[in-house]
Amino acid sequence: MRDFPSGRRKPVSTRRQEILIVDYALVIATASIASGLTMFSGFGLGTVLLPVFALFLPVELAVAATALVHGANNVLKTVLLGRGADRSIVLRFGLPAVVAAFGGASLLAALSGMPAMLTHTLFGREAVVTPLKLAMAVLMAAFAIVELHPRFAKLEFDRRMLPLGGLLSGFFGGLSGHQGALRSAFLAKAGLTPPAFVGTNAVIGLLVDLVRIATYGAVLLGGSLGALAHSREGSLVLTGALAAFAGVIVGTRLLHKVTMPAVQRLTGVMLLVIAVLLGLGLV
Repeated sequence: MRDFPSGRRKPVSTRRQEILIVDYALVIATASIASGLTMFSGFGLGTVLLPVFALFLPVELAVAATALVHGANNVLKTVLLGRGADRSIVLRFGLPAVVAAFGGASLLAALSGMPAMLTHTLFGREAVVTPLKLAMAVLMAAFAIVELHPRFAKLEFDRRMLPLGGLLSGFFGGLSGHQGALRSAFLAKAGLTPPAFVGTNAVIGLLVDLVRIATYGAVLLGGSLGALAHSREGSLVLTGALAAFAGVIVGTRLLHKVTMPAVQRLTGVMLLVIAVLLGLGLV
């Protein structure tokens, strides 16, 4: 890297290039590692990736970007493992999830159009608190508590509650992308073999992703979701998707038993940090 004389600042273009490199490196590392580690848990990629995207994208665009990476990841997982999915559970859980995902995504679009609730200065920086940021902050804090508190570590639900689980996970999936943990908790007692669990999770996740991506494109971004392909945000999404693909391939070949406590603790801490920053209007 070029050396700059002491007392002189680096050119703005050089600083911007360094910032871009950090952005891409963070997305690649997060997407690939999270995708590989969560292959058999059925959740974690979107939960970990959303706070990363939220660091340098508006929160509603961060949700949409995460959905695109998450959807691409589920396409590959469905191709590789979808044949083992349990069709009856896909119908009982997946159909309510699809309907509820549309509702959650529509609510996200409605909140994103609301004016700021509060503008203030914090640490010498102007901070803006909007209804969307506040709602996302509350959701992230709630899911962080679920990730961090040992009482929720083995949260599971009866098979009879599959339709309710579909509604809940689909709604929160559409609103904030936090769908996988709830879905896995409900599917854990469905009597599935490990291959069927992974395949069923992937198929249902893909169905929800397709609905929320279409809804984001139509009502959140005004039909301009395709314009992302020619923007910096679009290149970040593509980078994240490719990194997630690599994580899936490595996870499929190398990981036979995944332990999640460390990943869940890291996820919980990240969610809490971003929740506080969103609540204060700093991101």
